[in-house]
Amino acid sequence: MAFGISARLLPQVTAKQNSPPNFAATNAEHHQCVSKIPSFWSKVLPLAVAVSLVAPLPSSAIPSLNSKSSPVAPMTPFSQSKNLPTGLQNGKIRPCPSVNPGCVSTNPQSSSSAFPLIISQNSSGNAIMQLQDAILKTQKNAKIQVVEDIPDGKYLQAEVDGGFGRDVLEFLVKGDSVAYRAMATKVTYIYPFTTAFGDSKGQEERMKMIAEELGWYAPSLDSMD
Repeated sequence: MAFGISARLLPQVTAKQNSPPNFAATNAEHHQCVSKIPSFWSKVLPLAVAVSLVAPLPSSAIPSLNSKSSPVAPMTPFSQSKNLPTGLQNGKIRPCPSVNPGCVSTNPQSSSSAFPLIISQNSSGNAIMQLQDAILKTQKNAKIQVVEDIPDGKYLQAEVDGGFGRDVLEFLVKGDSVAYRAMATKVTYIYPFTTAFGDSKGQEERMKMIAEELGWYAPSLDSMD
């Protein structure tokens, strides 16, 4: 009797000790844990996306494919001649730009300098009005651009036809002295040379024509010989 009971119990005990691991139970627990992960991220991801939309990263943190530093174009005589300033400089007529040979100025710092005009003692009336009339009479398609009062004098600027475009005439009338600058606004270069084409003779002839029309004295080095 005792042997029969032990024979029935022994296989059960042995089966427990030698039975392989229950993979089904392990897999069920694993799937249960994995099933919890999507549920967790389904709550976290929308929050992360919302935060990224509300508070974007600085632009410097995200490199742009189109952000390329544009190289600075080197300054050349041709590029400098594109934007030549006009108007008075510290209350004086400007000198001729070094990149523009088609210019003459009474500013002594100019490479092509001239003496100021001298208003004749016999001249009567408003000098600036006489100057306007002489420009309109002697120059092609002349247009008076600026007439303004300055301390102790008047400033006049006009545009006229030049050899390759429009030229700018500037006058500063103070007492019986008239400082001026006559300058071509278009500078011509012949490839491959980097020196501008032209000279100041055309501007000198223009100013001589205006002075003769006015009857004003235009001093020159030749007249001083």
